[in-house]
Amino acid sequence: MTIYLYWGEDDFALTQAVNELRKSVLDPSWVSFNYDKISPDQPDAIIQGLNQAMTPPFGMGGRLVWLVETTLCQHCSEDLLAELELTLPAIPQESVLLLTTSNRPDGRLKSTKLLQKYSHIREFSLIPPWKTEQLVQQVRSCSQEVGVKLTGAAAELLAQSVGNDTRQLYNELEKLRLYTGDSAKVLDEKTVATLVTSNTHNSLQLSAAILQGDGAKALELVADLMNKNEPALRIVATLIGQFRTWLWVKLMVTEGERDQKAIATAAQVSNPKRIYFLTKEVQFLSLEQLTSTLRVLLELEINLKRGSEPLSTLQTKVIELCQICSVLIRR
Repeated sequence: MTIYLYWGEDDFALTQAVNELRKSVLDPSWVSFNYDKISPDQPDAIIQGLNQAMTPPFGMGGRLVWLVETTLCQHCSEDLLAELELTLPAIPQESVLLLTTSNRPDGRLKSTKLLQKYSHIREFSLIPPWKTEQLVQQVRSCSQEVGVKLTGAAAELLAQSVGNDTRQLYNELEKLRLYTGDSAKVLDEKTVATLVTSNTHNSLQLSAAILQGDGAKALELVADLMNKNEPALRIVATLIGQFRTWLWVKLMVTEGERDQKAIATAAQVSNPKRIYFLTKEVQFLSLEQLTSTLRVLLELEINLKRGSEPLSTLQTKVIELCQICSVLIRR
C-alpha cells in the first residue's frame, strides 16, 4: 500500500517519521516536481491531494503528497467519501499519499474505516507522565537509536528529567553522545545528572513542596520552571501524574491492601519498592483532601487550555493546593 496515516500529539516524533518517509520516497534532484505539502486551509485540500496522488511522478524517484492536519478522520461528507472509495484503491505504486493529524481518528466514521483498509496507520501519542515504565522504555529505545549507552539508573533519571517530551529527549541524548565521542563508554546516573536539563525533575520537586504545604518553596519552583520556558501545561501534567499516584496509593492502603505489588499495579508504579516510600509520603493526608487536590489541578488545566495567563494562574492554584495540604498537615 502507498497510503499512510500518521496521528498523535507527539509532533516531534511524527515529524521525524515524515522526514524518513520523505527521504525514502523522493529523489533529491526531483523534489520540486514530486513533492506536495497541502495545508487544510487550502481550498478543496483533500480533493487536490487525491488528484496529485493520482499523478505519476516526473523523472527519478516517487511522488509524495502530504495532507497536513487532515480532517478526514473527524468528519467526511458523502461526496468526499465517494471520491475516496474511487481513488484510494487506484493510487499508483510510485505515488505515496500521507495524511497526518494530531487528533485520534474516529473509528465510527466510514472514511476512517476506509483508511484502515487501505493505509498503514501509525500512532504518535505522548506517553502519560505517570507511566514511568513506558517512559524508561522509550529512553532505552531512543538511546540505542542515537548510539548512547546508559546504565539502568541513568535511563531512569533521564526519563524523570525529560518526561514525555520526545524533542528534549533526543536533544539530551545528542548532548550525551557528543560527550562520549567515539568511545563505547556507558554513562552512569551521576553523568546524566550533571549534563541533562531536568525541568520534569523540578516539577516533581514542586509536587513534593505542595504536598508538604510549603507555599514559599512551591512558588519559587514555579518561577524557576517558567524562567526555563517550561510549558505550563507540561508542569500541570507532571503534577496530575504525581498526585494521581499518591491518590491511588492512599486509596489502596485505606481499603486495607498490603500487597505492594498489587498497589504498584493499580497506581501504575513500575517499581513496587517505591510503594513503601509513597505510603510514607501520604500517611498524614486524608483520601478526601487528596481527591480535592486533583479537582484543583483539573481546574488549573482547564483554565490554561482556555487561555488564562500561565504564571499567575499557576501561582494562584499552587497556593490553593498548598493550603489544602497544610490543613492536612496541621490535622
